[in-house]
Amino acid sequence: MALVDYDEGLTMRQAQTIYFDVNRFGADGGYGDAWVDFKLGPLPVPFPNTQARVRAVRYHDLHHVLTGYDTNTIGEFEISAWELGAGCKDFVAAWQLNLGGLFAGLLSAPRRTVRAFLRGRRSESLYGRPFEALLDRTVGDLRREMRVDAPPSGPTAGDVLWLALASLAGLAVGVVGFAFVLVVAPIGIVNLALRRHRARRAAGARA
Repeated sequence: MALVDYDEGLTMRQAQTIYFDVNRFGADGGYGDAWVDFKLGPLPVPFPNTQARVRAVRYHDLHHVLTGYDTNTIGEFEISAWELGAGCKDFVAAWQLNLGGLFAGLLSAPRRTVRAFLRGRRSESLYGRPFEALLDRTVGDLRREMRVDAPPSGPTAGDVLWLALASLAGLAVGVVGFAFVLVVAPIGIVNLALRRHRARRAAGARA
């Protein structure tokens, strides 16, 4: 999917609408869905769309708009690294998902992942800010305020230490997450099959 260059004069609400449309997330971004699909290679693995995830992903989606990272697999690894560098505040779901994403990114695209992490260390995330107020700000305003385009600089000792600690935590989260997927995936796959069956029946009824 092609990357979108969001005009800096757009409000975040306008940019969010474009982002949802381009990525086919639905009018509400999929926030109201009971299940979401996690791509495990070519296989979509459904898992529960918890309140904690929805609370975090609203900000996560705005970060995609502001940083320019894609929503493909590598892009998600990059933004995981960026968010860890910029800080996830008290958003537990963001920490869990991003630590696993960082570790996977270090294995599959180490240079891009480290570059995104260091960029995040020079930036500031939106986590914890009043969400609705952010939607009325412009893309350009928030990019400057968050310093997402700050000139790159070499890693500091603190950067290296935090990356090492996050990588170890990411390994632990990845192991636990894989076990969770093994347990939840069968339930999610059945749920997905039922949803598709209902959709086909609804399409047939309309025809």
